[in-house]
Amino acid sequence: MSFVPPGTGWPGDPAAPDTPVAHDPADVRRLAATSGTLAELAARQSVCRACPRLVAWREEVADVRRRAFATETYWGRPIAGWGSAEPRVLLVGLAPAAHGGNRTGRIFTGDRSGDWLFASLYRVGLAVQETSTHAGDGQELIGARMLAAVRCAPPENKPATQERDACFPWLAAEMEMCAPGVRVVVALGGFAWQAVWPALKAAGYALPSRRPAFGHGVEVKVSYRETPVTLLGTYHPSQQNTFTGRVTAEMLDDVFARAVELSV
Repeated sequence: MSFVPPGTGWPGDPAAPDTPVAHDPADVRRLAATSGTLAELAARQSVCRACPRLVAWREEVADVRRRAFATETYWGRPIAGWGSAEPRVLLVGLAPAAHGGNRTGRIFTGDRSGDWLFASLYRVGLAVQETSTHAGDGQELIGARMLAAVRCAPPENKPATQERDACFPWLAAEMEMCAPGVRVVVALGGFAWQAVWPALKAAGYALPSRRPAFGHGVEVKVSYRETPVTLLGTYHPSQQNTFTGRVTAEMLDDVFARAVELSV
């Protein structure tokens, strides 16, 4: 089998063998809307099969595997939201990596982007350790939760518009469930910045009439039921950005330290 069956003992697996599975976008909308708890929502996210191209790709990657990980079992399923159940900071990315989250079962875990991200989160006090290598490695987020706009690893890291739209109810529902305690939302990259705005609106946030342009360190004030919330932008810690110096460790630390400051 080219994916880990739910409820078979993978560390942190939120699902059980009887977790309902979404087979099309209508199922996603229904199951997201009827999830009673964050744990139930995460379980349903982690078994979704609504997008045939993404299902085929994530499972092919899990079956063929990269040579460096040839002896490992790949998760091969969607990546559920992960972190605190009552977060004050939300970190939103675009999608998991084929040999990162698709391998480890945890968002931003097991790839170079995650190495940079978790090291920075640790330095500012949002993570308990500076590395995140695999499920069950002891890593935890402190007052923070990670989400993705698209829950499956897409070919060439580019989800199709219809795949992003199909996954949207998972994101909006999770943001709404987390909203009462959230004070800061951090968009990791320009694509995440674009995806966050409609999700915030669907989750009940009050937004400016015009969406400000994305940029590193950009801050936008929004609110949830009259509670102030800040949306922060940061360049994505991709290899392309970190190798070229477009993103430095100091730049990431500055944004996440600001998120901590605003969340208190």
